[in-house]
Amino acid sequence: MSKHLKRYFVPKTWSIKKKGIKYVTKSSPGTHKMTLALPLNVVLRDVLDYATTNKEVKFIVSNKNITIDGIRRKDHKFPVGLFDVLSLDDTDEHFRVLLDRKGKLILIKIEKGESNVKLCKIVGKTTVKGKIQLNLYDGKNILVDKKDFKVGDVILLGFGKKFEIKDHIKLDKNALIYLIGGKHIGQVGKVQDMANNKIIYKTEEGDVVETLKKYAFPVGKDKPLIKLLK
Repeated sequence: MSKHLKRYFVPKTWSIKKKGIKYVTKSSPGTHKMTLALPLNVVLRDVLDYATTNKEVKFIVSNKNITIDGIRRKDHKFPVGLFDVLSLDDTDEHFRVLLDRKGKLILIKIEKGESNVKLCKIVGKTTVKGKIQLNLYDGKNILVDKKDFKVGDVILLGFGKKFEIKDHIKLDKNALIYLIGGKHIGQVGKVQDMANNKIIYKTEEGDVVETLKKYAFPVGKDKPLIKLLK
């Protein structure tokens, strides 16, 4: 299996130039779909401009304290995905990965106080030793006692010495959602109605729009629980 991609054929969500070095680093397999994640190498070199060569990136990740969701990463190919928090602890800079209105993965700068939480969508549930295990969209799993968590809901996950659920946002009427796919990608709106696999929501501009339920990512109730704009 190739360790690189031809620059011209990278996913459309990657916010990098089509012209330049012929090959681009391919993400290591793991936590996110390729379309919703950027290799750490691409983030540091092509997005943040903190390096100009792969050699410089490898030096940075080996010698600087770089964490993703609170865990130090030294693999320059590690995937940095949607809603992940990238922290450069040596410079006290923190970034969150989001999608813009053109469907491109971008990094926005966030305050240190917000760098220890992220929103995680529940994509599955299983029973483990009498407890409910939530399977999250980024590959994480967390055990809970309550049974009112549903697939499609989102939890606000805090990370430190251990992962901890800080809040629970149900995919329901009046929930604030962020669109992660479809024609209205990157848009924020409030759910008006739901039926089968469709959702009707009202945009911030007051327009009423229909989208697929799989594109809806709950982000809050009256306001987003995290920063969504630059």
